[in-house]
Amino acid sequence: MQNTELPVALKQFVNEMDALLNTVSDESILHLNVGDAMAKLVAKDDWLDPAFSLPHPQYYQQYLLYADPDERYSVVSFVWGPGQQTPIHDHTVWGVVGMLRGEEISQNYQIAADGMPSPTGEAILLTPGKIALVSPALGDVHAVRNALDDQVSISIHVYGGNIGKIKRHVFSQQGGLPKDFISGYSNIEIVSE
Repeated sequence: MQNTELPVALKQFVNEMDALLNTVSDESILHLNVGDAMAKLVAKDDWLDPAFSLPHPQYYQQYLLYADPDERYSVVSFVWGPGQQTPIHDHTVWGVVGMLRGEEISQNYQIAADGMPSPTGEAILLTPGKIALVSPALGDVHAVRNALDDQVSISIHVYGGNIGKIKRHVFSQQGGLPKDFISGYSNIEIVSE
């Protein structure tokens, strides 16, 4: 999707992202500013194209909404059917999550030397308008689930790279070596380069 075809709210977010990435290099400052921009984006639930809010009966969906031409960042919608969840995983890049519709729960983990994950801190409940940050510098490993058993939940994510192409890791509850994965997108086929 090109910038000119974007809904007004998303186009404003993309313009703000471009300006931030052209002027801010410190991740902690970037995170704060991107968090503010994301909070504005998810403050109203009237802009997401219905094509990017369709659940799958079995798997959560990750729809690409915008990819920066230089792959500095990507914006995606995560659509969670009732009870759907991720495995324990990392991102390897900074990210900001904004809750648009419904609710989701995120549980952070730390990974021991033997690969065994253990929860850290309390689970975080995201409700509409709330944001959360991820980054290797802050804590990058978590599992996320739809907090609602009877309705779809949708969150909007921005990542510091084209997240659908980035090699990441899934961690087993039993420990051991992580498994590499590339998430891709539900609406776009990623061709290996």
